[in-house]
Amino acid sequence: MPFTNLLKEILQIESVSGDEANISAFILNHIFERKDKWKVTPNIYFGEEFQDNIVLVFGKPRTAVFAHMDTVGFTARYENQLVPIGGPELMDGVWLVGQDEAGPIRCMAKEIDGNVYHDFPRKIQTGTLLSFEQHVKVENGFLEGAFLDNRLGVFTLLQLCETIENGVLVFSTYEEHGGGSVPFLVKFIYDHWKIKQALIADVTWVTEGVHFNEGVVISMRDSFIPRKKFVDKIIEMARESNIPFQLEVEAYGGSDGREIQMSPYPIDWCFIGLPEENPHSPVEKVALSDLESMLKFYQYLLQYL
Repeated sequence: MPFTNLLKEILQIESVSGDEANISAFILNHIFERKDKWKVTPNIYFGEEFQDNIVLVFGKPRTAVFAHMDTVGFTARYENQLVPIGGPELMDGVWLVGQDEAGPIRCMAKEIDGNVYHDFPRKIQTGTLLSFEQHVKVENGFLEGAFLDNRLGVFTLLQLCETIENGVLVFSTYEEHGGGSVPFLVKFIYDHWKIKQALIADVTWVTEGVHFNEGVVISMRDSFIPRKKFVDKIIEMARESNIPFQLEVEAYGGSDGREIQMSPYPIDWCFIGLPEENPHSPVEKVALSDLESMLKFYQYLLQYL
């Protein structure tokens, strides 16, 4: 731990915003294979009324943890043009992959006069989705690859399943491109279990105040501001846990926490994740020690929060 075969597998699954069916199916298959071995067997909510979202309810829940399943990417338009999905970062020499009715696609892309164009030798069917080609590298205590945002949040929730006794785990969609699934998911968990505490398992940025190998990141604010009383409680629990952590204050960025705060339900929320370099690129980079701190802290929170 923390780099396991499960993490290797989920890093290979493409699922840009709006096309989360494959990662959702993988997660469901994992759940049904493992659920009888977990400390508590959850109630599992999925299907057409949940679209590709998944909700797991363990015991008598007090707290929900959200992790989005989607990633950034591109949609093929016309005349070799690509439309970005969720703000991907283009770099020289980066390959994109996908498939349309004519077969597999592997191409490069570049920005010209504010538009993005691919160099594939044939027309790509309009509406085809493309992702960064995945190249996972693990060395010197670091993990590098595409889709770490937010496969690491998904991985954290799947690991939590092994030990959690009480809580709700939510695998959400659409986060990278404006959101949209969290409002009905919040309504569902509030109406049925009166959940009033939510945590967001995601990745954030390495900055002048947030560094590799210094622990899980507790965000005090981004472009939205959670309730200070709740965040202070999380910080105090972090101190009591003796798990390495660091605090973040940002003016920009957001997460599923935005939609929770904008909902009509009295639910406190806090973003708790790990720092990475090169966000929304094929070479996102995180420290494995920070991932380990993140998992340990979530285990601690779901036991005592």
